[in-house]
Amino acid sequence: MRFVRYQNSNGGIEYGWSFNDRGSTFIGSIEGTPYSEFQRQEAKIPIEDVKLLAPVHPTKIICIGRNYSAHAKEHNNDVPDLPLIFLKPPSSIIGPEAKIYLPPQSQQVEHEAELVIVISRKGRWISTDAALEYVLGYSIGNDITARDLQRSDGQWTRAKGFDTFCPVGPWIETDFDPADALITCYVNGEMRQMATTRDMVFSIRQLIAFITSVMTLEAGDLILTGTPAGVGQLNHGDMLETRIEGIGTLRNYVVAESNT
Repeated sequence: MRFVRYQNSNGGIEYGWSFNDRGSTFIGSIEGTPYSEFQRQEAKIPIEDVKLLAPVHPTKIICIGRNYSAHAKEHNNDVPDLPLIFLKPPSSIIGPEAKIYLPPQSQQVEHEAELVIVISRKGRWISTDAALEYVLGYSIGNDITARDLQRSDGQWTRAKGFDTFCPVGPWIETDFDPADALITCYVNGEMRQMATTRDMVFSIRQLIAFITSVMTLEAGDLILTGTPAGVGQLNHGDMLETRIEGIGTLRNYVVAESNT
């Protein structure tokens, strides 16, 4: 099933589900939330008649650094012995077709295409064996990064925490096998990144177990699982497309932000 979060024609925000029928996609609302008991309504709203939002509203966004060895190598970094975790603020989230704003403080903003895990329920000290029981589904994300600020600051909060620096969407796919899915990233139609999830250093089970040995995960929380090699600069006017086989395409547009 594909869960969506959308703004309806009256301006209200709802959870729903999407259904494909002979090349057309329709949205149906759900009573409840994806994280509890819910009832689906008939999918009869053309997707073009709603505004898709980021499919989640998490309490926190946990990101994994250097989880693809080729990406670590391109920045002359070693692969960590344990998962390298950091946080992005929920205020950084935007949805599909939304704008990524380039902040005036940075001259080198880069894309980082990533598979996103969506947590289904609260958990702490989750074992690797039980980890997938806490996964609602998967989505597409991009860990937008001000690379020059990341280098100059010595820690990553500012570089990765700007508003609009976490595009997520277009939906949550519950019927997805993350073992060997192709991740690609395109800027203006030119492919910049390509890898498969089997190249991850730490598996999804390992990541959930490690993170929950540190902090409690809540329903709707996100884990961005790391980016492949090939990260590169974004410029005003760019169109960014992040694609994951079996989920779809997340499209966003890049705009320079004014400080006035």
